[in-house]
Amino acid sequence: MPDRSAILSALVPTVTRPATRAAYIKLAPEHKYVDVDRVLGVPGPFTDEAFQGGEAAKQFLRGSCKVLVIGAGGLGCEILQNLALMGFNDIHVIDMDTIDISNLNRQFLFRESDVGKSKAVVAAAFVMNRVPGVKVTPYHGKIQDHNEAYYQQFQLVVCGLDSIEARRWINATLVQMVDPEDADTMKPLIDGGTEGFKGQARVILPTITSCYECSIDMLTPPTTYPICTIANTPRMPEHCIEWASVLEWPKEFKDKKLDNDDPDHIEWLYKKALSRANEFNIEGVTWALTQGVVKNIIPAIASTNAIIAASCCNEAFKIATTSNPYLDNYMMYTGNDSLYTFTFEHGKRPECPVCGGETIEFEVERDVKFERVLEMLTERQDMQIKKPSLSGPKGPLFFQAPKQLYEATKGNLEKEIGEVLQDGDQVNVTDRALPFTLTLKIKFTK
Repeated sequence: MPDRSAILSALVPTVTRPATRAAYIKLAPEHKYVDVDRVLGVPGPFTDEAFQGGEAAKQFLRGSCKVLVIGAGGLGCEILQNLALMGFNDIHVIDMDTIDISNLNRQFLFRESDVGKSKAVVAAAFVMNRVPGVKVTPYHGKIQDHNEAYYQQFQLVVCGLDSIEARRWINATLVQMVDPEDADTMKPLIDGGTEGFKGQARVILPTITSCYECSIDMLTPPTTYPICTIANTPRMPEHCIEWASVLEWPKEFKDKKLDNDDPDHIEWLYKKALSRANEFNIEGVTWALTQGVVKNIIPAIASTNAIIAASCCNEAFKIATTSNPYLDNYMMYTGNDSLYTFTFEHGKRPECPVCGGETIEFEVERDVKFERVLEMLTERQDMQIKKPSLSGPKGPLFFQAPKQLYEATKGNLEKEIGEVLQDGDQVNVTDRALPFTLTLKIKFTK
């Protein structure tokens, strides 16, 4: 009985592989994807019943399947490369950032001469030059610039983002796009994320599996420092940096907003923090640390990006070709001490405001100050909001902005919640971090 390799060799034309990777990707189109064709040529033991294989699968992958990649940073560069080399020939990429010199150590599609240019534009040009036949369409801007009609054109969306807000927005948008009577409106979302030596990849089928919002409480809460500590008894370089950004910047510049991406603003904070650190004999304040604390930057590890991107592209390939079962639905990776992965099914959250459609019940004592209610909302891990604005059945309760609404509603902060709302009232919550309006049902407790 012939072995499996002999069968595969008979199904796919034999090609002499070149010695270098550069020469390999310059192969003629009919030979470039010879290894991919081995997977698509014959069904395997776990292949989906819908798998057709052969030319039909190849034609869809290379001719009809349009993929959107969101993010062209450390993770996005890896994803773009992998998709192009796997046979996806129609790729679009969105990124709002420009290339910084610090990106070059891990975002390998960029060179020193590219500093200051659009990440999306440069990445697209690089991939098209190295992988002939692949079309990569860049867009330099925000994902919020496009409407639902734009996202409807894609068969798959792959995210390599470092922004929770952007993830929440695209997740909510894809869920809202689904028409239960039209299967084509359901666009699979493959989300990857890394944090140092840790990472995750997941497959989200909007309205079918759990969505990104369902797992919002799994996120690592942002590091915060008590105001009393940074104001009076700093012990760490981070305390000095927070003091400069939270207390000194507003005092010095009043209404001028701190821009975390402006080198001049970071320089001012660095000098202030360094002066504060010298006063309290604290070592360790650097320009890089100042930027990292202000922007909440977590060091990126190139190997982690490569592993998570490979997992995301693997899932994209399986969904596009039905050649193997796709992930159901969450994979976690940890590389701190060794290589460890854990796969599990993350269940839907019934009260999820995006895919659950349920109003969240908010329990609170009637005599609690309204100001404390806002603090309770920001403390809830399953909401991930920072500066909420609230309106009730009779209109605005408290608005952070504009200034006129803030002045008109700030008096409610000192009132008890029982003075402004009744048991069972519904409250709409908006926040810059929320891509949707959150609805709460107030329930008074004894």
